[in-house]
Amino acid sequence: MKTSSELSGPAFDLKGFFNERHALIDGALDRLLPGESVDPVSVHTAIRWSVFAGGKRFRPILLLTTGEAFGAHPEKLLATACALEMIHTYSLIHDDLPSMDDDELRRGRPTCHIRFNEATAILAGDALQTLAFQTIAEESSLSTEKRVLLVSELCRAAGTPLGMVAGQAHDLEAESRAVTTGELEQIHRLKTAALIIAAARCGAIIAGATDPELEAVSRYAAQLGLLFQITDDLLDITATVEALGKTPGKDARAQKATYPSLYGIEAAHQRADLVHQEACAVLEQIDTPTERLRAIADYILKRDA
Repeated sequence: MKTSSELSGPAFDLKGFFNERHALIDGALDRLLPGESVDPVSVHTAIRWSVFAGGKRFRPILLLTTGEAFGAHPEKLLATACALEMIHTYSLIHDDLPSMDDDELRRGRPTCHIRFNEATAILAGDALQTLAFQTIAEESSLSTEKRVLLVSELCRAAGTPLGMVAGQAHDLEAESRAVTTGELEQIHRLKTAALIIAAARCGAIIAGATDPELEAVSRYAAQLGLLFQITDDLLDITATVEALGKTPGKDARAQKATYPSLYGIEAAHQRADLVHQEACAVLEQIDTPTERLRAIADYILKRDA
């Protein structure tokens, strides 16, 4: 348990930290991804169009931040952080398809299937998913045991029955029908929070965190993932297309289950505040520097895009 003196101190420059880690991740992604001149050119061009479309790199930055909090060097964390971003980008490519969310704008520019075509977008997503697991499997700086653990974590978080694919399925099934508050939270704990939990857990695993530390990190990240989705739902109503980088108001038009539609805007803000407090309360129980993880929770609560 931290003392009050450990919880105080100068303000952390989160923006500078994010920019530094963003550049580090982008450099590693550039090295790991096939170049646009490599066959099949169409797929690799589509991959790079989507990966380097200006994302915030929130999930890989969370992985780096968690791993560093437990003493890991960034170089040991970087490959897995990139693998996580590959999985996230593949999910966005497929989410935007006409058979899913049918969106034409992502991160301020045409979605992959609009810029290229639907078949190329599907293949780009498929390739990113497989490359993610290849990246972890071939990371020689990590032991074989840790690589197996990391692949297992990512598989559970990205698939079914308790991961991102399951969440997307439940989300689609919930369109145009009433859902309970419990159903809504379950959808978003799977669709959004699962990969965010995996990011934090993978960083902690690489750093050699103990089982109690890993459990605490998981609880923090679960609340962080829920907070991310609540604020995302609110931004879909309140943000402009320029700020959001994608088409706002689509959730309402698709009659999706969201926190504002179920709770109302004011109550959704209150729910976000509570979830933020719960995430930060978990950090106080971890006996390692967590200022940066607290700053990330603050950022998610207050984000405007």
